[in-house]
Amino acid sequence: MFRGQLFLLVGFACFLSSSLAEPLSKKTDIDFFRDVPSRNLKGLGTRSDGRLVAGPFLVEIAVAAPADLLWCLEPTPDPAKWLVGTGAEGKIIEVTFEPGNATYAARDLAKLDDPQVFALKRLTDGSILAGTSPKGALYLVRDEAPVARTLLPVDSIVDLLLLDENTALAATGNPGRIYRIDLKQFAGSGINAEKIRDAKILAERGITLFGEIRDRNVRRIAALADGRIVAGSAPKGNVYAFPREGTGAASDARAPVVPATSKSKPAGAVQPPPPSPGSAAKAEPVILQENKDAEVTDLLPQPNGDLYATIVYSTSTGETRITPIASTKSGRDGKEEPPPPPPPAQVERFAGRSALIWFPADGFPETLAARPNTAFYRIARHGDVLIVAGGEQGELIGYDLKARLSLTFAGSISSQLNSIAPLTGAAGKFLVLRNNAPGLALLDFNATGPREAETRRLDLGTPARLGALRFNRLRNLSGGNLVPELRTSNGSDEVEGWGPWTPLNASDDAGWRADGLRGRYAKLRLRIAGPENASGPPSVRDEAGRGRPFSTLEIDRATIYSLPQNRRPLLQDFRVLTPGYSIIPAAEQPPPASVTLSQTLQGPKDDDRRKGNFLSSQVVPSPGAQVVTWTVVDPDGDNLVCTFSIRREDNPGWTDVAAATRDSYAQFDTAHLPDGVYFTRLVATETAPRPRAERLVQTFETDDLVVDHTPPEAIEATAIRVGESVVVTVRGRDRLSLLDGIEVIFNNGVREIVEQPADGVRDGREETFRLDVPLAKVSNATSLEVTLFDVAGNGTARRLTW
Repeated sequence: MFRGQLFLLVGFACFLSSSLAEPLSKKTDIDFFRDVPSRNLKGLGTRSDGRLVAGPFLVEIAVAAPADLLWCLEPTPDPAKWLVGTGAEGKIIEVTFEPGNATYAARDLAKLDDPQVFALKRLTDGSILAGTSPKGALYLVRDEAPVARTLLPVDSIVDLLLLDENTALAATGNPGRIYRIDLKQFAGSGINAEKIRDAKILAERGITLFGEIRDRNVRRIAALADGRIVAGSAPKGNVYAFPREGTGAASDARAPVVPATSKSKPAGAVQPPPPSPGSAAKAEPVILQENKDAEVTDLLPQPNGDLYATIVYSTSTGETRITPIASTKSGRDGKEEPPPPPPPAQVERFAGRSALIWFPADGFPETLAARPNTAFYRIARHGDVLIVAGGEQGELIGYDLKARLSLTFAGSISSQLNSIAPLTGAAGKFLVLRNNAPGLALLDFNATGPREAETRRLDLGTPARLGALRFNRLRNLSGGNLVPELRTSNGSDEVEGWGPWTPLNASDDAGWRADGLRGRYAKLRLRIAGPENASGPPSVRDEAGRGRPFSTLEIDRATIYSLPQNRRPLLQDFRVLTPGYSIIPAAEQPPPASVTLSQTLQGPKDDDRRKGNFLSSQVVPSPGAQVVTWTVVDPDGDNLVCTFSIRREDNPGWTDVAAATRDSYAQFDTAHLPDGVYFTRLVATETAPRPRAERLVQTFETDDLVVDHTPPEAIEATAIRVGESVVVTVRGRDRLSLLDGIEVIFNNGVREIVEQPADGVRDGREETFRLDVPLAKVSNATSLEVTLFDVAGNGTARRLTW
């Protein structure tokens, strides 16, 4: 009758599980490309195949920054001198750089009336063309003083491009336009304080509109080998191509790419579009690639007509990531508000992504490399490697054009590296412009010295004892030159709580080990030690003939082996099911004849397969039977055996019901047990493959078991006719078990069940149950039989009449 608990048995079975044996030792794979940040590299680089390779050295020049913001870098005929556009005071600074001493001296070359100098170009006569923000003023500086100034009908001038000694192009923001500048005519236009919106007046000053786009900003411009002008925009991030003649795109769009071969200029020199007489016709662009919510941060044309572009996909521009845009609103006194001070170095991680795009001269755009949480700012080329200066964690990125693999080089302590340029006459050396904090840095591919790489925090999963460090392979590097070190911590903080660096000693089996290293987290540091100038094969010697044995080194991915802490088993669930039912276990399924690749990759699952069939077991009535189920898991995946025991509350001795079983249930007969309350105990023990000396035992005091063979007592039972109803009332009690309800059977076949007591809560060993039956339903009945049940299934019957 009251066997609704039968369904609980099926529900409880859903909680059953078995611990599948797993290897005791664990391994943590180290992908150097993934696990070594740019700032943790010195003389080394990481490659997208996971290897550690030789890389450049980045030297932070320890000289006080000449300005709060450093926007652009422009070379001069003197290899030691550079021009830097700055903010927020509108200065043009001349930097005298000494590569040998890794230092520089700076002096103010000119002070402009606009706070941000975004673009600089040095002309052949020594004068300087400058583009500024936020008024969109174009300057010509000569003899360290402005001689010409015109405010274009734009907010910013963000890039400049020299076509020849007399012609330049200016890329502007808000609106996105490209202006052609006749430098001779502009030089004689003088200083003007008012913004000029009339195209005729601009033309009189030597400035004409070359092209315009619908996007808000023309972010970068460059000239291809065939003379076409390419432009990158923001905030859409489109890449455009303007015709070289400036008279429309229809004929030029079909023109083939012809590399420059002029004898008057070196191979690969830009063939400029000829200046248009008078008011030149506006050039119509062709979209080479369309994007959304992006910013083209740099364009690098190649002599063969190819183009490389960096695109940052983000809702903010590069300038706003480095510093907020200066306000152009007027204050109460009519004067413009000063620009805000630069913010501190950013701590938040950049939420956008960046891509390096290749535009072949005769093909479609192709993405060469992409990085999440990284901004690409400028590109330079070193042999077959593209170098990308980025942020917002001072990243220096590379791309190997031959191997078609991404690289990460030594990064900066500053947040952004927003300009990079090769040093004239110093192959393999680049000057890098830094922001947040501002300064200069030297990137040197030919430097020698200690080389290091340090991983970020490696999570071992659980506290563990560390074993061997192993590498798949060392290429062009002997084990004697490699010094690996480990440090551990039990906390996740990147800085606090770490132990000292512990050198690892090489062993005969090509592994590196140290005793006593324990922790939840680990960091690995690799140092390359040895004489840089040792003699080496010709393939690894520099131009001076000195051997550089580490210039071609490659270190494959590494693996750290560990033994996790042995943790005790855990009891997740324990159930004493309804008495009077037993289980017929399902037959064990044979193992599969074949193994899938997915099963192989997931690891072996060799524990007792009978557990997986438990849910298919049959449940049958069995008077006196009792089933107990449990779910015990081991955090480390150890195999477990369990012993289930009971003892009566007045008896100190335990009786094992199921001993050392792998099953997650026990069933037994209680018919021979005296009535009473029995304590239960479950002992879980680790077993093979865990060594016997290391096996842990955990004892769980589980729920009490009530053995009750005695039916409840019916204290009072009545059947009374009340009006048009027959009311049956039964009051009863039980010594051990809670009462469950009554079943009423009239002699005319009507059957009713009552499980709700009269007081509304079924919670005691003494309860009153009441049944109200319409007289019409039992009008032909003369008697009834009522049975009072307890939760153990025992019942007491009474025959009543009314």
